[in-house]
Amino acid sequence: MTSDLNLAVDLARGAGEILLRLREQLGDDIDGATGDAESNAYLLRELATHRPDDAVLSEEAADDPRRLDAERVWIIDPLDGTREFTERQPDGSWRTDFAVHIALWTRAAGLTAGVVGLPARNQVHRSDAGPVTLPDAAGRPLRVAVSRTRPPMLVTELGKHLDVELVGMGSAGVKVMSVVTGETDAYIHGGGQYEWDSAAPVAVALGTGLHASRLDGSPLVYNRENPWLPDLLVCHPDKVAELVALLAQIEGNQ
Repeated sequence: MTSDLNLAVDLARGAGEILLRLREQLGDDIDGATGDAESNAYLLRELATHRPDDAVLSEEAADDPRRLDAERVWIIDPLDGTREFTERQPDGSWRTDFAVHIALWTRAAGLTAGVVGLPARNQVHRSDAGPVTLPDAAGRPLRVAVSRTRPPMLVTELGKHLDVELVGMGSAGVKVMSVVTGETDAYIHGGGQYEWDSAAPVAVALGTGLHASRLDGSPLVYNRENPWLPDLLVCHPDKVAELVALLAQIEGNQ
């Protein structure tokens, strides 16, 4: 039987192919709802075929309360970055900063497998990739991945204490992967997300040796009754203590 992680890779690739094909077929008439629905239908069908006894928590499906008693739950976002999926760059090319998230949570061990597919970049990031070598941050600003349309006030305030460079981009998966690849140094999100927004990216980040937690440094907990997560910090372990302390100071002053 295909391993859970290899299945997740296959699912991310399959969903990505569907999304890219929809873009090609519909052109500028494409809408995010169509991408969400087609990708979600494919993922649910494949999971029902290959892991029929597992529960699923998906952004695009009604929540099944049976997942709360399940031993294994797939946490999926069929299309993270819906806006970016439907938009073009100024030069007319399609945006590439959207993602497919596939994660597996188990009662025994929490997040055990995670894959973030970036279909338009022909990339699949997986949680077993092993430690990454990150660029030296000495002598330059801390590059923080932020929303390209709504940079958070929290990170703006952080810039009053540190030399910070804001790097705008699309989906949460793309932001976390930018830390994994060394394009940025941290992803700091204080506006709240759902579990499907971060489960797969967090699994990949942890698998590469990065730190991932709540803003106060406490663990991220998945498959809860309410799948809302208030905040998220992903960064190099060497930055954790400084960032958690500064973020607590900023929160305390607000």
